[in-house]
Amino acid sequence: LGINNSLITNFDLACESIRTIITDLEKKAGININIITVLLEPTEIITTRITKFKKMEGVKIENEDINFLLRESKKQLEKNDKNFSQLHMFNFKYIIDNKVFKDLPINIFCNQLSLENIFISVPKNVLKNISEVFNSCNLEINRFICPSYAMGIYLLNKNQLENGSGIIDIGHNKTSIALFKNFSLIKLLVLPIGSNHITKDISKVCYLDQKESESIKLDFALFSQFNKDIDSLLPKKYFINSNYRKIPLKLIHDVIESRISEIIEMINIHTNDQDGSEIIKKNLLIVGGGANILSLIKILNLDIKYEFIETIKLSNKQETQLMSCNSAQNLFVNGCSSEAVAISMEKQKKGIFTRFFQFLN
Repeated sequence: LGINNSLITNFDLACESIRTIITDLEKKAGININIITVLLEPTEIITTRITKFKKMEGVKIENEDINFLLRESKKQLEKNDKNFSQLHMFNFKYIIDNKVFKDLPINIFCNQLSLENIFISVPKNVLKNISEVFNSCNLEINRFICPSYAMGIYLLNKNQLENGSGIIDIGHNKTSIALFKNFSLIKLLVLPIGSNHITKDISKVCYLDQKESESIKLDFALFSQFNKDIDSLLPKKYFINSNYRKIPLKLIHDVIESRISEIIEMINIHTNDQDGSEIIKKNLLIVGGGANILSLIKILNLDIKYEFIETIKLSNKQETQLMSCNSAQNLFVNGCSSEAVAISMEKQKKGIFTRFFQFLN
């Protein structure tokens, strides 16, 4: 309560919800919780690419040179997008004298160095509102993490992360698209449409309530019946709170097909505009409510083209609910080699070693 799609919608209710959850967790774990990591992916999230250059004049590249370019890119981004904060930064591509290097090119002699960075940013006010809620609950936030990014690092294999792949998380009211290449997150987009929109469509068109519409959407056996008899009607048992009337299953079929087609088309559009999109599209992993949507496509024999690989197989419901948290924990332990940290000049002068990992590998 008070929180919807990573946004604080009611401050007091959000505080009450967090306190209730934390109190329950502390009792179960037998510890006091003071510091937490927050997973969020608002629809306002943006991805930005910036490339910076530095003349090297024949000297070898040092850590400070890479950090200088990252710091300059971050400074430019903050100047252009004053209302946004960066959650994740990636060293995507190193170009040394017009040659691409995948790995950190330390101790390489060159005349020109360029670095392409990718930034994932969210509105500052979104973070301020969330921080204020947790501060009111006497909780310190040590970091914000985008769950789709964490799931990609956790679920995709080394070849997929290097050559091109993606995570499609179809949730209740939103769909997250996270694309990877060269071990970097190259695009993160959150669309305000999810599996619940199918339920809403059925409810609106057929004049049924949400509970009735959801039960229809999830009953795959019902649509197996439709495949055998195209003129069949919706059985009476689905009219829990509504008065019975003749509703053709063909109508429900068409409603579901229309919404799924829209969701798949949007995914196709936003995975086609990247370099190496052909490889990426063949390595898209579906998580969340996407598994049910793909099942509906098959059961209803819908004429919808998609190139997703198999949906993630989870052993139980609890593991499904904890997937984001498990993924974030994996990111803490193993890190991501391309995620970057801009070290300030003051810290460099104090002799602090510059390393481009957000967490230790």
